Amino acid sequence: MANGGVLHVVVFPWLALGHLIPYARLAICLAQKGLKVSFISTPRNLGRIPKIPPHLSSAVNLVGFPLPPVDDLPVAAEASSDVPYNKQQLLKKAFDSLESPLSDLLRDLNPDWIIYDYASHWLPPLAAELRISTVYFSLFTAAFLAFLGPPSKLSYGGGSRSTVEDFMKVPEWMPPESNILFRYHEIKKSLDGATGNESGTSDSIRFGVSIEESVAVAVRSSPELEPESFDLLSKLYQKPVIPIGFLPPLTEDAEELSGDIKEWLEKQKPNSVLYVSFGTEAFLSQEDVTELAFGLKKSEIPFLWILRRNSHKNESEMLPAGFKEQVGGRGLLHEGWISQVKVLSHNSVGGCLTHCGWNSIIEGLGFGRVMILFPVVNDQGLNARLLEEKKLGIEIVRNERDGSFTRDSVSESVRSAMAEGSDTGKRLKQRAMEMKELFGDGDKNERHLDGFVHFLKSKQK
Repeated sequence: MANGGVLHVVVFPWLALGHLIPYARLAICLAQKGLKVSFISTPRNLGRIPKIPPHLSSAVNLVGFPLPPVDDLPVAAEASSDVPYNKQQLLKKAFDSLESPLSDLLRDLNPDWIIYDYASHWLPPLAAELRISTVYFSLFTAAFLAFLGPPSKLSYGGGSRSTVEDFMKVPEWMPPESNILFRYHEIKKSLDGATGNESGTSDSIRFGVSIEESVAVAVRSSPELEPESFDLLSKLYQKPVIPIGFLPPLTEDAEELSGDIKEWLEKQKPNSVLYVSFGTEAFLSQEDVTELAFGLKKSEIPFLWILRRNSHKNESEMLPAGFKEQVGGRGLLHEGWISQVKVLSHNSVGGCLTHCGWNSIIEGLGFGRVMILFPVVNDQGLNARLLEEKKLGIEIVRNERDGSFTRDSVSESVRSAMAEGSDTGKRLKQRAMEMKELFGDGDKNERHLDGFVHFLKSKQK
């Protein structure tokens, strides 16, 4: 340790809000435990992460790199939410061009460790050349990583998987009775998002190299939730696999809700409101918005629906004519960003209709909310299978081929999970409260972080 005996760690996330925010949360946690942290991203993204607490400002150094321009990538696009889903590979191409400036910076910083994301497959060889130890920090579940399989196979282009159908089978290294597999519409949409591969490197290779060439793999989960998957990862990776807990967000760090939202929530009964949100990346189709709207209306359950808008799509304009007036005071529609943590922590909220992003699941279960599952892209389908396996959610019934669904399937799932007197809802609520003790328990999560810090210090240069 060349920093006066203080371990220096560089943190370098992928350019997505769902990665930037938990990586920033980890950076703050490491600083709280006495480490020096350099958090590296693009200037605009540094403004999107949670503010560093003033008492830690000297321990966390925010370093901004301009993202080089790439043909067809929108100007000022620095995160996956800034570009259409089918342009994600262009963002990765720009991200890859940070290799050279990052190399120069690492020489100057001379850290002990660099904690990096799956997209930085080029970073481990660079770090090895500079004699910097590496940890791949996965924001995906252990079940998702296990489904991906041995990193040696991934590093050479994904092994034997070449068709959509290959991802709909339980892989040979997993127990044959496992339900951790994709449905056709889930994996088709994800693969369509990777078409063109302008970056020149598939996500399979990125995952494989990032895992295989790291000293260790840290996972944002816990063996208490996924014991079988953690055991399997240790066998597949043949290196330390370290659970760091769930990094639950802190409500005191979150922005306050606007007056109209807070006032509306205060008027609702405890545990009666369904929070509806589908993340920042994949937008819904016109048909999806229409059926969801009529399904929520038919359910007669109070709801707060977060509608998204960016330069290429506006979900509020896709709502059925007169929808706001039809649902009256029972449904509140909010356009744009909102403090999800503040909403979920409110005692009037009882459930969450979610796209099954791991961040949203952690936040929902951390407050003991019932989960209604509507996976859209990426790892979300496997997250939904995991929650179903653990009896932690109910999935809206959809056509497995094209992902279509009806307003009736929405209404039935919502009422089953949220209506007073529903036996299914009571069981889901009981399980959600059990998970609150795991996902939201500060002491348990601190113990995992302590174990991670102990590992970093034990392997110091």
